Amino acid sequence: MKDNAYRLRAERGEVQLGTWITMIRTPGVLTLLKAAGLDFARIDMEHSPFSMETVADMAALARALDFPIVVRPPDGNREWITRLLDAGVWNLHIPQVDTPEQAAEVAACARYAPLGERGMYGFGPHTMYETLAPAEHMAAANARVHVTAMLETKQAFERLDAIAATPGIDALTIGPTDLAQNLGVLGTPAQRETLTGYRQRLAAAARKHGKHVAMITDSLEGVREMIDLGATIINYSSDAAVLRAGYASIAVEVRRGARG
Repeated sequence: MKDNAYRLRAERGEVQLGTWITMIRTPGVLTLLKAAGLDFARIDMEHSPFSMETVADMAALARALDFPIVVRPPDGNREWITRLLDAGVWNLHIPQVDTPEQAAEVAACARYAPLGERGMYGFGPHTMYETLAPAEHMAAANARVHVTAMLETKQAFERLDAIAATPGIDALTIGPTDLAQNLGVLGTPAQRETLTGYRQRLAAAARKHGKHVAMITDSLEGVREMIDLGATIINYSSDAAVLRAGYASIAVEVRRGARG
């Protein structure tokens, strides 16, 4: 079984750069993103039409390419976590974690005993269809999985230290738009400064408890800011946003030239 390059880089404290996949459903996009120099792709199932079949196909190619994918399910419950892990997904990005109890449940669902309560399924994509001794499989799977908890509400930050202390949660991040909405600052002049403060609080809690920090941004300046903050897992923009921005900039120049 291969190692999880995403987890290994995180443990070494290396900065890794990825992007959201929200629109392009062909697994071949992973080949393009790897060739572009990215370190991972984050597949969004919460706000996209992706099916389990699509994500399972992406996971198979990701393992073959040794190009990690991270998947955000619609919910951090046992059903979604089990299905994704058994489809061969190694990295989970769990939304709306508001309490330490939720964090503990997520961690338990993602790992086998004695670390958790993940359901046992013989062999399949998660074992590369190899038949492994149960103890060997369980230990390897537990060491390979990487779980990020998203804090997206004021309620979550009231319990920040306890969530950060939860065993089995490997990284912390915010959901900036949902958090801004919950705090009542979305679209206001106070949004940027408010979110900066919450990011700083999260990074401090992560350092205290030995967790990795993951952040998202949509600019090169933002990438530098997140690195300065202490983030080592950085998601830059998305497939849809990068495509739109690229084509829009060309269209503007062509029309400007045509008018000249």
